[in-house]
Amino acid sequence: MSTYNPNQIRNVVLAGHNSCGKTTLAETFLAVSGATKRVGRTDDGTSTCDYDPEEIRHHMSISMALAPFEVGSIKINLIDTPGYADFIYELRTASFAADLMAIVVSAVEGVEAQTIAAWELAEELSLPRLIIVNKLDRERGSFNRVLDEMVEIFGSGIAPLELPIGEEGSFCGIADLLDDKAIIYDGAASRVEPIPDSISELEHKVREHLIEGIVVGDDDLMERYLAGEIPSPSELEATLASGVAAGTVFPVVCASASTGIGVDRVAALIAELAPSPLFSRAVGLDGSGNLRELKCDPSGPVVATVFKTISDPYVGKVSLIKLMSGTLKPDCTLFNTRTHSEERLHVINMIRGKETMPLTEARAGDIVAVPKLSGVSTGDTLAAKGESIIFEFPKPDPSVYSMAISPNSKGDEDKLMSGIHRLQDEDPALELKRVDETRQTLLCGMGEMHLGIACERLHRKYGVEVKVEDILIPYKETITKPCQAEGKYKKQSGGHGQFGVASLKVEPLERGGGFEFIDAIYGGAIPKQFLPAVEKGVLEAMTQGGPKGFPVVDVRVTCFDGKFHSVDSSELSFKMAGALAFKEALSHGDPIVLEPISKVLVTVPSNTLGDVLGDLNSRRAKVQGTEALPKDRQRITAIVPTAEMKHYAIDLRALTGARGKFVLEHDHYDALPSHMTSKISVVSAG
Repeated sequence: MSTYNPNQIRNVVLAGHNSCGKTTLAETFLAVSGATKRVGRTDDGTSTCDYDPEEIRHHMSISMALAPFEVGSIKINLIDTPGYADFIYELRTASFAADLMAIVVSAVEGVEAQTIAAWELAEELSLPRLIIVNKLDRERGSFNRVLDEMVEIFGSGIAPLELPIGEEGSFCGIADLLDDKAIIYDGAASRVEPIPDSISELEHKVREHLIEGIVVGDDDLMERYLAGEIPSPSELEATLASGVAAGTVFPVVCASASTGIGVDRVAALIAELAPSPLFSRAVGLDGSGNLRELKCDPSGPVVATVFKTISDPYVGKVSLIKLMSGTLKPDCTLFNTRTHSEERLHVINMIRGKETMPLTEARAGDIVAVPKLSGVSTGDTLAAKGESIIFEFPKPDPSVYSMAISPNSKGDEDKLMSGIHRLQDEDPALELKRVDETRQTLLCGMGEMHLGIACERLHRKYGVEVKVEDILIPYKETITKPCQAEGKYKKQSGGHGQFGVASLKVEPLERGGGFEFIDAIYGGAIPKQFLPAVEKGVLEAMTQGGPKGFPVVDVRVTCFDGKFHSVDSSELSFKMAGALAFKEALSHGDPIVLEPISKVLVTVPSNTLGDVLGDLNSRRAKVQGTEALPKDRQRITAIVPTAEMKHYAIDLRALTGARGKFVLEHDHYDALPSHMTSKISVVSAG
């Protein structure tokens, strides 16, 4: 590929629900443009964009993939992204590098959960949009039904530029509303014809409505149109492109990725209508924390952002970089504005899937791959020395699903941790937590599939087989009434023995009260130097657990009496006496088990509110309130036992069609209902 100026570049993220045909469409774009010689997957299931063994095994995209191709003098950097909800962060970070989101909608399934999620993300980022209705050749595929859905859900601005000719198996071409012509396909060949009589009336009506919508964006065109003049296709296209860049018009086009019908037209329209990087506002923070806008200028200072890291056990790290300003050449040295260290870029490559091609230079607005930047992470800004700017990079949503993991082989703990940290370079949505109370390591992420794929990659890439265990709930114990006991530790084994007696009173504190130790010894019953040992013994006994085996909390312990021996008493003897007295006292204090309680904020579509509330009630939740949000959403605030939320991410997705979200955080501990005490396991204390 040649070197391109910013006005010749289109950075496009391909988004949509799982199985809507995004990757097949990307492959067809590459084929019709001549970038590759084949369409679709090879016999082993590999394609240009899906090449990881996990993607082949699961028949789905898991990571974003670059698929650049050319349309005339225009280079389109297409970024194919996963459509499964667990991998939404891949779409978010790819969108950071894009100037247009092309949303693929299946003509069969219509607008689905991740279609809406992609649309809402583009709205949040003020990213221009184009919609591709795919699978029009399939049984039950309906352009009109899907168009009505999009208008109802997404509102004004939806503008069909094409109509399909034929339905389902008879889909054979498209009617171009701008040119007022039909393009009929016969295999790889196509021909231009007049609009068929079967759709001429509909085409005329929709075209008139489209032109009226376009000319509103240009006063001169509007005046001429009202005077009876029909603007030329090129004039309509230029005005339409301005509306797309402004985010007020969202073109809708037709295609069948599997047959290739309309795909060349879609590629041409992207080249013509998508905004170039010159339209994007690259705003970051300078060294003083002030906003700084950077122009997409090849002659400006070199500034680039790493929006994806690929970690390969053999090649090492490969950083995907969006060049925000300047001209990048091999063997240049840039400054990492996060770490304040220098990074030498020995090679810059164009990347298509897993294939790389060396470049002699890349200019502002382009996307390149740079290998072996060991000190660089996703989200870092690289700049010429003296340039101080950091771009705010999208952060992952809070984790919603966790699994307890450990290496299957003893001695692989270090390999496991190293492997996970390298996976986190590729996928910052993965999170690692250590729970001291249960002595478990938790791998956290966006869902069961997300974490399952991570474990598969750990095994394949880093040779670590992972054992998945049930997550243990960190229950605790306390008492409900005051109690007291004496602990006596006496041992004689020749020479000096061990002797210590401690009398303790144990009282319950309010929830969250922690631990208090009070010295109430009078008359020297226990020498002062031994009292810290009594307290230490109590603390160790609390950690070892109460009758059910869980750590004890929220108690006040008063040491009010004891006995000592001038020769045989020692710190050890009083530590043991304190532990014995505390354990004995607990049995008289009506101990109870405490369970962790979380606060949860659940955001759901309004039409699923009843089902979600019912499900929360079945989890012993106490709903504190609901709040109406924009876009027909509801937010539920509830207090719920943490143990009831282990698999909530999966269940909420089923209840809401993957449109529900939640945030969970620990709130407090409360008494576990007595009838549930027998259902929990002592091993949960760790």
